Amino acid sequence: MDERFAQQAQDTYKINQIQMASKEQLLIITYDIGIRSCNAAEKAIDSNDMEQINVNLQRAQSVVRELMVTLNLEQGGEVAVSLMKLYDYMYYQLVDANVRKDAAQIRMVRQMLEELKATWVEAITKLKTEARDKKTAAVAPRAGGTNFAY
Repeated sequence: MDERFAQQAQDTYKINQIQMASKEQLLIITYDIGIRSCNAAEKAIDSNDMEQINVNLQRAQSVVRELMVTLNLEQGGEVAVSLMKLYDYMYYQLVDANVRKDAAQIRMVRQMLEELKATWVEAITKLKTEARDKKTAAVAPRAGGTNFAY
């Protein structure tokens, strides 16, 4: 009974975390799910667990499809088009890896997801820093005087 309660509490926490997440946090969570799914599929290949290989590769495929669906090709320009092509390639590799049970293909996709996630984390951090710096500069006292309005 305690195990079931602990799982319910964990599930509730995850649901709340997702519901309260910003768009940026949701993107990172999505990448994390894809990476974990690839890791689990690689382990399932090592243990020859066909059902878990399939389940985890389908989950990874769903993540890549979600990343594709959320791209805004009109606003994103060349970057979005390039990402779409990359996601399409990754999706095909995951489907093929599921048919062939090929750990090397899964590993390649996982590494691509890890690199993309790291790039997004860096970009998000940079944008937040720039926004904070702009905000700080806007309220900083002017040189040679005070910031009071008379």
